[in-house]
Amino acid sequence: MLDGRRKSIQPMAERLPDGNMQALQQFVNQSPWDPLPVRRRIAERLSEVITPEVWVVDDVSFPKCGTASVGVARQYCGAVGKRANCQVAVSVHAATDTASCPLDWQLYLPREWTDTPERCRRAGVPDEVVHQEKWRLALGLLDTLGEWQLKAPVVVADAGYGVSTPFRLGLQQRGLSYVLALTGKEVAHPENAEPHQPAYGGLGPPTLPRYRTAPRAVSVLAAEAGAGRFTEVTWRQGRKGAMTSRFAVLSVRPAGKQALAAAQEAGGGRNRWDGVLPTQTLLVEWPDGQGTPTGYWISNLPATTPVADMVRWAKMRWRIEHDYRELKHGLGLDHFEGRTWRGWHHHVTLVTAAQAFLTLRRLDPKVRTPA
Repeated sequence: MLDGRRKSIQPMAERLPDGNMQALQQFVNQSPWDPLPVRRRIAERLSEVITPEVWVVDDVSFPKCGTASVGVARQYCGAVGKRANCQVAVSVHAATDTASCPLDWQLYLPREWTDTPERCRRAGVPDEVVHQEKWRLALGLLDTLGEWQLKAPVVVADAGYGVSTPFRLGLQQRGLSYVLALTGKEVAHPENAEPHQPAYGGLGPPTLPRYRTAPRAVSVLAAEAGAGRFTEVTWRQGRKGAMTSRFAVLSVRPAGKQALAAAQEAGGGRNRWDGVLPTQTLLVEWPDGQGTPTGYWISNLPATTPVADMVRWAKMRWRIEHDYRELKHGLGLDHFEGRTWRGWHHHVTLVTAAQAFLTLRRLDPKVRTPA
């Protein structure tokens, strides 16, 4: 939290009157302390103080040079807006419109790392760590938070997670409510669409029920609803005044191969399924003056949920950008120069502790003194 642009070990040690670079290096990179109990205490304390309305799932990238830093690979790097050499981490944050804080982290290991055990061994990656897609890492973080007796109010995430049918099913199976962004290209049937049972021809296996028309992009379904169905909603006060747009809530039946397979499994198997795809709630934004809708979110909340609440939760994802900006620019989240798995997780835990301290001070700035 001290002044200074670089928050790597050497410059931090040099800013302290009794700074010991070797001791700090040992503490962050080699010391065997377990970061999980520290993150658990931070998560418990901040959840108690913030009383979050949503948990935000996202990932963040760290541009890197070389190939030795744990998890580094050429992959999409949000920090530079293109594919580049970087590390990527998945995080879960507790958030309201006025405060937020990371609850837990996990470093993403590309398959090229887990396919090279010797490379993982040199970076100190635990033997039990395997390659997992980012949405699987996110579900794992949510499971860990559940083991800590923390309960997600509503899970929100950008379209990188919202388009993943397995991620949405994983949240549903865990009993978690969600409002996840979509791109608008995902396909679905209208709520009133009904499957048709073709007549059996007498040969081969029985014919399965099917919808008479092909599914369409949710952007098309939203536009067909008509601008008159959209109402104006204000979700928060911004720097330039009230943030307002027009929204509508629709019921749709998500389609596609993964949605179909999940529905068949839930219905008792391919031959026993009645052909009906489950409905989900679609939140659509159509700003005044725009020719077509511009934003889409899918949710397992009932369509009767007040639209103002759904909009506020969907839009609350902006708080994670505040967190990343403070964690990176103010506290050096992306300044770690070590190469090991343990060192990286120690570093992000200490940065999280610093941000949690600042959050607590902002919420309660007056110093308590003895009576």
